[in-house]
Amino acid sequence: MITTSKAKQSILLLVLATACSERSATTGAAELVPVAEFGNRMAIGLSVNTENRVFVSFPNANGEGHLSLAVLEGGELSAYPDSVWNTDGPYGAHFLRVQDLFVDAEDKLWVLDSKPGPGGNIFSDGEAASGQFKLVKIDTRSDKVENVYLFDDLDKSKSALNDVRVDVEKKLAYLSDPGRAAIVVLDLVTGSTRTVLQHSPYTTAADRALCYDDIEMRSKDGKPFSSHVNGIALTHDFQYFYFKPINHDNLFRIQTRYLADTTLSAAELSATVEDMGLVGVTHGLIADKQGNVYLTTSENYSISYLAPDGELHQLVQDPRLLWPDSFGIGSDGYLYVTCAQLQRLPQWNNGIDKTEYPYRAFKVKLPAE
Repeated sequence: MITTSKAKQSILLLVLATACSERSATTGAAELVPVAEFGNRMAIGLSVNTENRVFVSFPNANGEGHLSLAVLEGGELSAYPDSVWNTDGPYGAHFLRVQDLFVDAEDKLWVLDSKPGPGGNIFSDGEAASGQFKLVKIDTRSDKVENVYLFDDLDKSKSALNDVRVDVEKKLAYLSDPGRAAIVVLDLVTGSTRTVLQHSPYTTAADRALCYDDIEMRSKDGKPFSSHVNGIALTHDFQYFYFKPINHDNLFRIQTRYLADTTLSAAELSATVEDMGLVGVTHGLIADKQGNVYLTTSENYSISYLAPDGELHQLVQDPRLLWPDSFGIGSDGYLYVTCAQLQRLPQWNNGIDKTEYPYRAFKVKLPAE
């Protein structure tokens, strides 16, 4: 393992993400701007294309939402790519539970439709004997579905595919799999997958309970919320892939050339992982064209970013950032984010719904170049 953490990061982390932090007034140079309200529909995935079309997904974990995937235009949500995909039907041509969205360098929207099975940890409803997963490729210019990947060779009894990033240069997709504490590499030409870094120190959750307003996030049985590798990011030059478990304070990265190298052993691949230092509890990750990697920091109700020089900065802190989850970067110079409010759901509050309705999405100005 190559270590690149800095003492300054450790000091800054104490300011950004202290345990059991309380919600405070807005701080940071940037201002949080409301983008949309979704009523009682929890929005999870979000991505933005070069025409600044905002795409949002709803896994219907709460509320009565009828849309799995929508495009937000003129303040209104519309079924995307059409109403048929957003209705019940054969799994290969209809959405079931859209988890994550990603617009790639060619303006293609990749839709991760993911319903984990019994081995999916916190992401499983415990009802299905095995999970159902597909990755749908949509051209955002024509609004047409171009391909569907069904992960035929994946162990669906244990997987819980969570986030996706697409490397158009290598024709690979990288997915986080918290159910198996692993990274899944999907070959977009053959449709075959490889599972890497499984149960490694970099993909496995640490023994760390999440804490909000002096209350640890635990189920009614006292079990703490815990997620293995979850948030991921891919740099615009396709050279680096960033990843981390939610329940881990360190951020990790690996060069994509190693992920693409099928000749490396598990030990050889693990040895190429770099520790980028302390960043605190985070959920969504995304990289911009300047090489900044943005991180949602739920315990401190903030968004931070790791600059190319390795320094950690706070972009914005705001009490409305309740479990900031998924990111998108618009052509308007703004960073878009959904707020999932998972820590306020009844299963983590003795059956009491503490959600602050409506669910919302926000945007914040990117730092100056």
